[in-house]
Amino acid sequence: MSIQIGQAAPAFTLTSDEKKPISLSDYKGKNVVLLFFPLAFTGVCTEELCSMRDDIGTYEGLNAQVLAVSVDSPFSLEKFKAEQGFNFPLLSDFNREVSAAYGSIYEDFVLGMKGVSKRSAFVIDGEGVLRHAEVLDNAGEIPNFEAVKETLNGLK
Repeated sequence: MSIQIGQAAPAFTLTSDEKKPISLSDYKGKNVVLLFFPLAFTGVCTEELCSMRDDIGTYEGLNAQVLAVSVDSPFSLEKFKAEQGFNFPLLSDFNREVSAAYGSIYEDFVLGMKGVSKRSAFVIDGEGVLRHAEVLDNAGEIPNFEAVKETLNGLK
């Protein structure tokens, strides 16, 4: 299933690295940059999330909350966040329902793993409408964060 720009973004509630439930609806009135990433502690994922960490002020200035989702457990995500000093929630989609709802899941990934989140970036506006979507088939690529920022700029 693929979701379209201009549609309501699929609602979700996931467990965070702090073992608390976080819902998309918690951010009503605020833009959300929703990132899916394959696996914690891997090179490209770490690079991608560190770039978000280092640029968090830009996103805050654009009234945006960054949320990053993977199929890792909340316990793994807690360690990953602590190790890298991430300044935004990491959410566990352990049951793979949200990744599937956003069309961001690999049937087959490396090392025989199945059901890993595809690297992707979505922008959801304060009304819960999808404004930007980029789903990458190549896990070695990083989303176009300039396009994400342009979308956010247009929502001011």
